[in-house]
Amino acid sequence: QVQLVESGGGLVQPGGSLRLSCAASGYIFSDKAMGWYRQAPGKQREFVAGITSGGSTNYQVSVKGRFTMSRDNAKNSVYLQMNSLKPEDTAVYYCSRFRASAVIGTPDYWGQGTQVTVSS
Repeated sequence: QVQLVESGGGLVQPGGSLRLSCAASGYIFSDKAMGWYRQAPGKQREFVAGITSGGSTNYQVSVKGRFTMSRDNAKNSVYLQMNSLKPEDTAVYYCSRFRASAVIGTPDYWGQGTQVTVSS
């Protein structure tokens, strides 16, 4: 079965950095696009970043230039490097799998989430 397991969340000061990881299993990882979403308390889950099977990326406007998503098909993993973190980046971050090789539609599988807290 498909499994997505996130790691790397934690508490960081404003301006700091964190790197999230997501290990995927149960399918041919290189065939599918992947995404990172986040959900802050009292808010809806929102798209943060996506990467196609070929490695092309796109980002939410508020994180562009600060966050970088990448994938390593040999390790069946995706990553989210988050720099210049702001308090408004505080949320639970979810790894997700898209149904196709492109970042379109809604994901069909989700990880359990990892908490990121940006606070002094």
